[in-house]
Amino acid sequence: MSGAGRNRPRGGQKSGGHENNGRRDRGASGAGRNGGAAKRTGGVVRGSGGSSNWSDEGRRSGVVSKRSGGEVRGGGAKRPGGGARRGENAARAGGYGRSELREHGGRSQRAEPPVRGEVREDRPAERKSGARRGGAGGSGAAARSGGQPQQLLGMGRIKGEWMDIRLPDGLVGAPLSVVAKYLPLPPKHLSKLMQNRGCLLQGANLRLHLFPREQRDYPSDWMELNILYEDEFTLVVNKPAGIEVHPSEKGQRKTLAHAVAAYYEMTGQDLRVRHVHRIDKDTTGPVLYAKNEFAQYQYDKGMREKTIGRVYLALAEGGIEGNKGRIDKPIGQDRHHSTRRRVSETGDPAVTHYEVVERFTDHTLVRLHLETGRTHQIRVHLSSINHPLAGDGLYGGKRTVISRQALHGERLIWHHPWTGDKQQVTASLPDDFREALDKLRR
Repeated sequence: MSGAGRNRPRGGQKSGGHENNGRRDRGASGAGRNGGAAKRTGGVVRGSGGSSNWSDEGRRSGVVSKRSGGEVRGGGAKRPGGGARRGENAARAGGYGRSELREHGGRSQRAEPPVRGEVREDRPAERKSGARRGGAGGSGAAARSGGQPQQLLGMGRIKGEWMDIRLPDGLVGAPLSVVAKYLPLPPKHLSKLMQNRGCLLQGANLRLHLFPREQRDYPSDWMELNILYEDEFTLVVNKPAGIEVHPSEKGQRKTLAHAVAAYYEMTGQDLRVRHVHRIDKDTTGPVLYAKNEFAQYQYDKGMREKTIGRVYLALAEGGIEGNKGRIDKPIGQDRHHSTRRRVSETGDPAVTHYEVVERFTDHTLVRLHLETGRTHQIRVHLSSINHPLAGDGLYGGKRTVISRQALHGERLIWHHPWTGDKQQVTASLPDDFREALDKLRR
């Protein structure tokens, strides 16, 4: 698997066909997620399977790392049982790339961001102060909290399984019921933390047990993966064609879920596999994973409220009329075919927006934005207007230029679970899709 370390310096490429990084040392003194001497400002990643480009929001709290397959350049200090040594150990195990560590003034420095791709976190400049110390968060988090008059607390330091927040002077001595109003935690999750002694308040210090060790829920199947993005809350994997996101029948193996479980195992992360959305077996592009219960709640909410955006590129047969359009047709299951879907008046509402990117003699390249996320939505909608996807035999497409449906997830947009800042990754076109376009251009 490709990618930078989880907010820690790691070497970064393939091991036995599985691109990974060094292991994490949880709970050890000074060696947790952001404990002691370790500074989690990790990195700039350069690679071919996808790309990301990002700013300082996560780095100020010590938890953001971007990955896209290739050389990893990150900052970080040595720490007991991990730190800089992890990348070296992983490299011995599987030929990973090297991590270049740079220290300046006690804080990790990073190289220039990659030219291609884009993970962007735009925020007001004043938010840079106080995030590591639990200062008030910015307008993004406050807006997401439902219009509360106060700003939410910024992220604290992550140490092992805990987040430590230093309260601002105005909240020191306040009861937990008051402090809770300044946290992005849903009441149900906060109540669960309190019942399990996972929320500790003492003076100006608040500790939250947000990153507990968990029993992995899928067996590991090692395969090559391209990690587009990762931090303590989030994992984004660029799914290749021919692999399902999760098992569709009992006992099925070799799915993306099994590969992610293997990645977690190799990198020392005791986590469940929590996919937030799915894409079809032969569709390529980013898949979003939540790495803890809090992130899963926020991302599930984002799916319900349609704040998680997905942008696709598709090669449709024929010449689509007009440069832009909207397909609003409900989708239901085909009673005569167990795996097919069809436009049905009794189906679930489904809306797809499209715009033409490039025209060919007998095909049209379009970019699509999903307003809903029904099974096979793009494939059904384009087929319903007599422009099926090239290569999509299930819905009437021909396999003259590509052997699978020509559908690729180009971009994934989401909001950071804690800060609410907008983030996005872009995934490069896979080789077979690119070759199909080159063939049509010739």
